[in-house]
Amino acid sequence: MSLSSVVIVGAGQAGFQVAASLRQGGFTGRISLINNEPGLPYQRPPLSKAYLLGKITASNLAFRPEAFFDQQQIELLQDDAIAIDRQNQHVVLASGKSLQYDHLVLATGAHNRPLSVPGDDLQGVFGIKTLADADALAPRVKDARNVVVIGSGFIGLEFAAVAAALGASVHVVDLGDRPMARAVSSEMAAVFRQTHESWGVQFHFHQGVTRLIGENGQITAIETTDGKVLPAELLVYGIGVIPNITIANEAGLAIENGIKVDANLLTSDPHISAIGDVACFPCIQNEGEHTRIESVPNAMEQARTVASRLLGNASPFNALPWFWTDQGNLKLQIAGLSSGYDNTVILGSEATQQFSVLCFRKGQLVAVESCNRPGDHLAGKKILSRPPELTSAEASAPDFDLKTWELAHRP
Repeated sequence: MSLSSVVIVGAGQAGFQVAASLRQGGFTGRISLINNEPGLPYQRPPLSKAYLLGKITASNLAFRPEAFFDQQQIELLQDDAIAIDRQNQHVVLASGKSLQYDHLVLATGAHNRPLSVPGDDLQGVFGIKTLADADALAPRVKDARNVVVIGSGFIGLEFAAVAAALGASVHVVDLGDRPMARAVSSEMAAVFRQTHESWGVQFHFHQGVTRLIGENGQITAIETTDGKVLPAELLVYGIGVIPNITIANEAGLAIENGIKVDANLLTSDPHISAIGDVACFPCIQNEGEHTRIESVPNAMEQARTVASRLLGNASPFNALPWFWTDQGNLKLQIAGLSSGYDNTVILGSEATQQFSVLCFRKGQLVAVESCNRPGDHLAGKKILSRPPELTSAEASAPDFDLKTWELAHRP
């Protein structure tokens, strides 16, 4: 495949990585990176924790300084892509400009699922997705005494830990039965709940929100579905995201919980790839089912896979999914996908908050969740990435050590 122009829509982790990997691999054609936010492309994970605590500045969030884009001849456009002309292979921008492409990469990401309850337009109600969101939230959280968090996923709990550390009274409301219910085992969730509660965080599970209450346009409280009223001069919600598929859908590309792609991350148009949070791909670790994964490592590995294909080295995407979250003094690292697990083995000590949960499905290891045990995480990634498979029977043996087993079974 001979390419002279690549257009990338979206300048988050996935979009930036495609551009960087193409240049690193020797691509000499035109690269246009369309960024619909002001400033340089930046990393998002610190926005819900270190950035709010003032431990990192906005300038430190940028993937690379402005000089990098000039030196690498990556055309960085602050604009919105509003349409794709597939027949003529052009992307139409909000500014009226049109960009020709030999190959188009859609890295459009996702946006926060809206709260959609009465009062959601009050002042003091925030989602955390962009630098602008974090900049608006930062001064408010420093002074807030009563904080409510809707949703107990990674973002919600990261923010809850920050607010508690800053001295606020924090309530977390969630429809589920435990923290991070979609992401981790019940054993791991229990330790995180206990630790948050030791910081003063109060949980309200099996509860939704019926309305937000305010005075003079400012939130003052919320009402839960069981009628409880919780004071709140600040509310942060993290109830999932919705993939940004509008431009792909209007262009007639296949859609399935995101932009549907094949094993090579190609859409239903062979001249268009999709990667990152917006891409729904056949996931080997999920028995080949089309899956959409929201994580920085997934975005980066998919970007590298597409860049490699465009450089003439095509191979199916099969990277192991892995994730992390930092909440107070807890660092959780997850390798693999635990969905459908039917058995667990615990290594280490839950009491000391240094332990791992090995998740098995039908006797085979499918995920390793490690709390403050980075060695187990690294070993777990290696074990899950290649044969032989670790069985629950082996892991249940007295004095079993994951790192030792991995070392002994290296090919």
